[in-house]
Amino acid sequence: MTCSSSCGCGASNNRANDSAPPAPVRSLDTTITWRDRLGAWRVRWRIGRSNYRVEPGLYRIGNPDATSPVLVTANYKLTVDDVRSYLKRLNVWLLVLDTKGVNVWCAAGKGTFGTAELIHRIKVTELSCRVTHRRLVLPQLGAVGVAAHEVTQATGFSVKYGPVLARDVPAYLAADMKATPAMRLVPFGWKERLTVAPVDAVGAWKLLLGALLFATVLGVARDGRVSLRLLADLVPLLGAFVSGVLVVPLLLPWLPFRAFALKGVITGALWAIVSVWLVPMDWRNAAGTVLLELALTTFLAMSFTGSTTFTNEAGARLEVKRALPAVVAAALVGIVIRVVTTFV
Repeated sequence: MTCSSSCGCGASNNRANDSAPPAPVRSLDTTITWRDRLGAWRVRWRIGRSNYRVEPGLYRIGNPDATSPVLVTANYKLTVDDVRSYLKRLNVWLLVLDTKGVNVWCAAGKGTFGTAELIHRIKVTELSCRVTHRRLVLPQLGAVGVAAHEVTQATGFSVKYGPVLARDVPAYLAADMKATPAMRLVPFGWKERLTVAPVDAVGAWKLLLGALLFATVLGVARDGRVSLRLLADLVPLLGAFVSGVLVVPLLLPWLPFRAFALKGVITGALWAIVSVWLVPMDWRNAAGTVLLELALTTFLAMSFTGSTTFTNEAGARLEVKRALPAVVAAALVGIVIRVVTTFV
């Protein structure tokens, strides 16, 4: 297909010859290799997360022609891999926006999956020269970042919002780009919740390490022994950590109250009862330990707000503003009690 002045791409690239064909487009395979799976596992644990991205641009999947659909996504590689894995035996164009390696939902909130970047990417990839239609299929979760009417005014391309999940894209395209009600729902079952839990676990390990170091120092100061004191504090604190990063996400829909902080308090209190039974200690040490457990579990529960569909950014900020002072106070009181118990 040749490019003419009517498609508006020659001038934007200052070509000497406006009828020259667009530059070649790279192809994407739909097969997910073991390297892709290893990379996905690594970024779940925040290993190389900031660099896990693909180059923005236009890609071929299968053998698309001028009438093939154009799908739009973010350049976070985990997102691209998810999309392409469901496009087997399809012939489509995939327009990858530069979202700085951030997924669609988060990038839309940050503005990188947005109107300006979409318009820019349409122009620099000369999309008008490659397809005869003027339709783009964007992920539904990217809608908050894109002003569809501005895209149409600037490029002539209309915006349609596809399903929430990439696995529904083939059915959506087969139905002439009509989404069923089920395609518009955002699932967040226990598998999805536990999938994102490692991100919070890695982000909070320093907090756990600091708590254990504090307990160890107190143990050495009190009786000069490390192993028994560390073991006695490891069980309550490690249990509080697990409660915050795994139990709260797993039981999220069933824990009472809307606030994540209160869900954390309930989970932490239940674990505190178990830990006091597992690790007998005098009432003063128990009081300090329980406060530290509650503070740790509640803080970790609040951290999970950024990974859920249960609240929005404004709600998360408000909850942190209200609950964080109480969490810090509980932790400080717990520390003071443990220190006084050790030296008095």
